[in-house]
Amino acid sequence: MREAWVITDGAAGNERQALALAQALSVPARVLALPLRGPWAWAAPRRLPGGRLALAARDRTAFAPPWPSLAIGCGRSAALLTRLLRELSDRECFCVQILDPRIDPRHWDAVIAPRHDGLHGANVIETLGSLNPVDDAWLANGREAFADFEHLPRPRTAVLLGGTRRGIAFDDAYAHALLAGITQRLQRGGSVLATASRRTPPAFVRSLRDGLARFPGMFWSGDADGPNPYPGLLGWADRIVVTPDSVNMLSEAAATGAPVHTLVTAPLPAKLARFHAALRERGSLHDLEAPIERSMVTPLRETTQVAATLGKRLSARLRSITASD
Repeated sequence: MREAWVITDGAAGNERQALALAQALSVPARVLALPLRGPWAWAAPRRLPGGRLALAARDRTAFAPPWPSLAIGCGRSAALLTRLLRELSDRECFCVQILDPRIDPRHWDAVIAPRHDGLHGANVIETLGSLNPVDDAWLANGREAFADFEHLPRPRTAVLLGGTRRGIAFDDAYAHALLAGITQRLQRGGSVLATASRRTPPAFVRSLRDGLARFPGMFWSGDADGPNPYPGLLGWADRIVVTPDSVNMLSEAAATGAPVHTLVTAPLPAKLARFHAALRERGSLHDLEAPIERSMVTPLRETTQVAATLGKRLSARLRSITASD
């Protein structure tokens, strides 16, 4: 098989999912960050006249033959390109789209979408959460890369901060409630390993950083704090506190096997509420104050299962192409 193309709009969360799937399929991957121009970006993945003109001239040279045997896209912008690629290659490229493209999934060879999106079709593969690279080897690498965390007092509480989205406010009231809940746990001992994302409001970062400064551990909020310790946080965590906004962070936390807790203070948007409910039903998510033993937690690891299903379909496609040559 020729190398796979991993196509995204450059968003880190989208690229992370697509790369995780390529790695689970054990195929070499070429990453193409290909943002779309207007008006194609506004309509994607619906087609407008012009096709490849959706890309800037400098990007069209990358989106050109020889076409790959496999393309993995994530996000609406990528969905237009994987849709076009399926046709441009005369369907010799097996085109996989991650996340609900918001149109009929028949335009792709396979669509991988979380269950809470409610997408159905013969070529749809449902997951509970998002695809990610977290497995035993990934966690071991994280512990090795940030070995100093081993010396922090246990239990080590990892705190993963996301950011504001529709229906979820990262305001002073939420910062105070979250800090109070974490502090209550830390009063009984242990340390804290906290990280903010690019979406976390600066005032929220300051509140949490100041409030947690009296406890052993560290707080990362950007390059000024050194290398991003995210793999080390997940690798060394005895328990994980995640803000409720991010499907990706909740999915990755649930993949570690450590107890995962969140604080919800207002009704969640419908899709996100369904995702939370599914995690809770599985035993992968708990209230902030809930005491959960690690031995009670089964890691949520879906990427390998999805890759196995796709691998069978891809092999069948390649055999049919070879037979017709």
